[in-house]
Amino acid sequence: MLKTILSISGKPGLYKLISQGKNMLIVESINAEKKRFPAYGNEKIISLADIAMYTDDAEVPLYDVLEAIKEKEQSAAASIDPKKATPEQLREYLAEVLPNFDRERVYVADIKKLVSWYNLLVSNGITEFKSEEAKEEEAAAE
Repeated sequence: MLKTILSISGKPGLYKLISQGKNMLIVESINAEKKRFPAYGNEKIISLADIAMYTDDAEVPLYDVLEAIKEKEQSAAASIDPKKATPEQLREYLAEVLPNFDRERVYVADIKKLVSWYNLLVSNGITEFKSEEAKEEEAAAE
C-alpha cells in the first residue's frame, strides 16, 4: 500500500499516485479535498515504501514503524500532538514504538513528520501499511 503513497519535497502532506504521464506523475492529495495535480521529475518525490528509520544496528522500513504505532494506538490517531509536543516528549514517544532508534541520526523533525504522516494516513482510512511482498516474506520466514 505504501508504494503508491508519496511524499513530495516542498509540499505539505502525502499524496496518492494516480497515474503516470510523460515526465510527470499525476497525484492526488490524501485529505478531504482530494486535489489532483501533476508532479514533475524535477521535484523530489519519494514513496513511503522506500523510507526507513535508523536504529542502532540497522535500518527499519517505515511500514514496520507505522505498524508499531498502529499497535500502540490500537489503530487510532496518535496520542501525541506533533505540533505541541516538546522534543523530549517526541523522543520518548518514538522510544516506546521503536526502542533502539538511533538518537543521533533521527531528528525531532523526522519524528514530527512520522507522527503527522501516521495521523494523516489513519484519518483517511489507510491503516494497511505492509506491502503484500512484506507479508509474504514474513509468512515464509515463519
